[in-house]
Amino acid sequence: MTDKVRKQEFEGIVTSDRMDKTVVVTVERLEKHPMFGKYVRRRAKFKAHDEKNECRAGDRVLIRECRPLSRHKSWFVVRILERQE
Repeated sequence: MTDKVRKQEFEGIVTSDRMDKTVVVTVERLEKHPMFGKYVRRRAKFKAHDEKNECRAGDRVLIRECRPLSRHKSWFVVRILERQE
């Protein structure tokens, strides 16, 4: 019985590309405050695998969840959506 599990995907900005085959991606989302109803900006940082070292700081990328590749890295870059000029 193989169970197809939908992996999470996020869109974010590459904030660091200094590591070999790894980039740090910052994902930002808007969340409604439960009491005040105001929208609050939430940020999360993910380390993602970049096999060909193609990503540069400032690029918009799509990342997808995968099996743990190292202690902190369990995401990989699917594709670069927009290049930073």
